Amino acid sequence: MEIHTLAELPEGGGAVIAQVGTPPEEREQLAERGITAGAAVTCKLRGAGGSPVAVSVHGVTVALRAETCEKITLRAVKLPKVWLLAGNPNAGKSTLFNALTGLRQHTGNWCGKTVSGVEGYLRYGGARIRLIDTPGTYSVKSETAEEGTAAELLRDTPHSCILCVIDATAPLRGLVLLLELLELDSRIVLLCNLSDEAQRAGIRTDLQALEARLGIPVLGVTARDRRSLRQIPAAAERAAALRNPCREPKPREQLYAEARSLMAEAFAMPPEPHPRTDAADRLLTGKYLRIPLMAALLLLTFWLTLTGAAYPSEWLERGLCALCDWLSRLCAARAVPSWLSGALIDGMLRGTCRVVAVMLPPMAIFFPLFTLLEDIGILPRIAFGCDRCCAKCGACGKQALTMTMGFGCNAVGVTGCRIIGSRREQLIAILTNSLVPCNGRFPSLIAVVTVFFAGQGAAGSLKAACMMTLLILLSAAVTAFWSFVLSRTLLRGEPSAFVLEMPPYRRPQTGTVLLRALCDRTVFVLGRAAVIAAPVSLLIWVLANVRIGSQTALLQTAAWLEPFGRLLGLDGVLLLAFLLGFPANEIV
Repeated sequence: MEIHTLAELPEGGGAVIAQVGTPPEEREQLAERGITAGAAVTCKLRGAGGSPVAVSVHGVTVALRAETCEKITLRAVKLPKVWLLAGNPNAGKSTLFNALTGLRQHTGNWCGKTVSGVEGYLRYGGARIRLIDTPGTYSVKSETAEEGTAAELLRDTPHSCILCVIDATAPLRGLVLLLELLELDSRIVLLCNLSDEAQRAGIRTDLQALEARLGIPVLGVTARDRRSLRQIPAAAERAAALRNPCREPKPREQLYAEARSLMAEAFAMPPEPHPRTDAADRLLTGKYLRIPLMAALLLLTFWLTLTGAAYPSEWLERGLCALCDWLSRLCAARAVPSWLSGALIDGMLRGTCRVVAVMLPPMAIFFPLFTLLEDIGILPRIAFGCDRCCAKCGACGKQALTMTMGFGCNAVGVTGCRIIGSRREQLIAILTNSLVPCNGRFPSLIAVVTVFFAGQGAAGSLKAACMMTLLILLSAAVTAFWSFVLSRTLLRGEPSAFVLEMPPYRRPQTGTVLLRALCDRTVFVLGRAAVIAAPVSLLIWVLANVRIGSQTALLQTAAWLEPFGRLLGLDGVLLLAFLLGFPANEIV
């Protein structure tokens, strides 16, 4: 990509000004700030829509409108190093991205997890390198939403090289994508990921022969093993220096023929690479067992959550209450005004502590268990088992994947609906995703079930787990019902073709699962709940302690809401509780 003007210079890019072609008065103003011919300039950042542009000249940052930047021509453009990460869905790109950048981008053993570009940074040789993880794609010529995003990023983003990740246990489609990428750019590193699994499956690889045939660096890596990734930066630098001409475009049939030739030369495949998983697939996707097994998995997950969280919740509440009592005594000893200590400790702190005690233990157990199911590869099997029901409802089986994404966060579930090919079915999945309880509602559901249905001992936990399972199955049934209604009314149409890749079962990384579940899900939800619970708890304390006449403001507000509550079949107290919990359902 050639850059001629300052307006085209990307963030982080540096160049030398060749000519300032603005009107004389404006040119004089720019010259006073050092923007003259021969000056080195760096683009720092851009405003919304690309204007204004902040540039650094002689150590001073100056903001200019895009119209002015278009009149400033450049020479000796120095672009920042940008590596693009490309590959098929579920080839391990996001895991590799996390390993290289140190970020914790969400990963999962199913296709379509990444639906937009994600960027991070790494350092090599003293340079700061920008790494962009593109959505998984089978072809850069595809027109589906997520694959179109990947193709657009690969074609239009200025870059130093492309890291093409393929699955070494099933390399054919990855090689086809590689050949398509070589038609766009020759600066490519081929990364044969999952080399450890390929070795265990008896697949023998000849990467040197592949490198000689393609004329690009080829590495065998395991994204989960950081030691195998150390040679990637050096290979990327070698690829960035390549000046080979791009390949001539070929029809897809010829690309497949060439990919088969490459595969026959470099990969010795055994006849049955994954025979042990067939029995598990027959159980999880069987005609009669799939629904009972799904319900049993839910039941086991909730039983472990409720059983494991009972005593820690009690101990945590006692400890936090003891802390609040100690702080109250300390404030009394220091002669702190009672209204101040009451508002801060009895109101804000004690209310927040109750939320933490109720929510933290269940989330710390449930989210790691759910993440384990993701990493093992259970979710695509659930989508497989749900497709027949979804088709009868006029929806797509992939909606089951977006529903399970909604368990983590409904916003993520809605974004994930891009993996559904049909626009009509996308809208159905988007409109019904909010019917699935998200991670913010799970602690509230668990708390309600524990209070009203749980008993003592293992039997009580089992009873509560059964109730939670029924609630989740009820939400799935309601989702199916409204999908059916929408497909027969506002969004009429026939179900589209169902094409879903079934990934192999994989052993999850327990440490990574725990870190991701606790830090990215538990702490996030708990932090949001605590931030909102603190001011709401303070408001409740103020309303409960400020008197208006003979009654507190809390009772006065409830009495004022009584007529409105009766219209909804409630009373004023329940309606007030609903309104106080409106900012976030975690504090209800």
